[in-house]
Amino acid sequence: MELGQVPLRFSRLPMFPFFDAAHYLASVMALKEQRGAVEVSRQSPIACWFSAMLYCFGGSVLSSLMLAEPPVGFLANSTNIFLASSVWYLVFFCPHDIVYRCFSFLPLRLMIAGMKEVTRTWKITAGVAHANSHFKNAWLIMVAVGWARGAGGGLISNFEQLVRGVWKPESNELLKMSYPVKVALVGAVLFTLQHAQNLPIARHNLMFFYTTFLVVTKVTMMLTQSAVSPFAPFESVLGRMLFGWQQTPSKVKGEARVSSNGTSSVCDRSAGEASESIKKRQAKKTE
Repeated sequence: MELGQVPLRFSRLPMFPFFDAAHYLASVMALKEQRGAVEVSRQSPIACWFSAMLYCFGGSVLSSLMLAEPPVGFLANSTNIFLASSVWYLVFFCPHDIVYRCFSFLPLRLMIAGMKEVTRTWKITAGVAHANSHFKNAWLIMVAVGWARGAGGGLISNFEQLVRGVWKPESNELLKMSYPVKVALVGAVLFTLQHAQNLPIARHNLMFFYTTFLVVTKVTMMLTQSAVSPFAPFESVLGRMLFGWQQTPSKVKGEARVSSNGTSSVCDRSAGEASESIKKRQAKKTE
C-alpha cells in the first residue's frame, strides 16, 4: 500500500464494534469517576444507566433536537444500545471492580482514549453531512450540528447531572468550555468549510490530519497530566485583540488590597513616629 493511500484507507475504517466499544468504555469510565456516580448506581441503577446512555449518545440526542428529529432515535439501533449497556454493567457492577481496574491501567487507558478521539472525527463529519441534507449549504447549521454531534456529551452535561440529582449551573460548557468541546467546534468549522469546498484539501486527508492531532494531543495531555488547552495561547491573543480582555477582577482586587494595606501601614508608621517625638519633647520639658 502506498503512503498516499493511508488517509483514504483510514477514512474508510468501520467504527463498529471496536472503536464504538472504546468510546462507550471511555465514556462510562468517565461517568464512574464523577462524584456520587457510584452511590447513584447502587440507589437507582436505571438513573445511572440513563446517565451512561447520555454520556455515550449525547451527540445524537442533541443533534436530533436541533434538527427537530425524535431525540430517542438512537434507541432504534439496538445493537449499539446493547453494547453500550453491556459496557456500563461491566464497569459499574463487575465483581471486585475488575473491568474498571483493568482498563485504568495507563497503556490501556491511553489506547481507549485515542480510539475515542477517532470516533469524534466520524461523529463530526456525519453531523455536518446530516445537517447539509436538511439545510443545503447552511454553514451555521452545519457547524452547530457537527459540533453537537462531536461534543454532545459535554454540551448536555447539565441535563445529565440532573438525572443523577446534581445541579451545577456554573459547570455549563458554554460558560467555560473544556478542551473536547473546543476541539470539536474547531473540527466542525473545518469540515464545514471542506464540505462547502472552501478549504483546499480532500475530505479523507482532513480526516486523517485532524484525527492525528486529536490523538496526539489527548495522549500527550494524559501523559503529562496537563489540563491546559493547546488553544490557550491563541485564545489569549485573540481575546485581547477582539474583546480587550484585561486582568481578572480578582487579581485587580487583590492588588488594590495590597496597595491599600501598604498605604495604611505607612500612615500608622508616621503616626507612631509623631507620637514618639511628642513624648520625647514632654520628657525634656519635665527635666
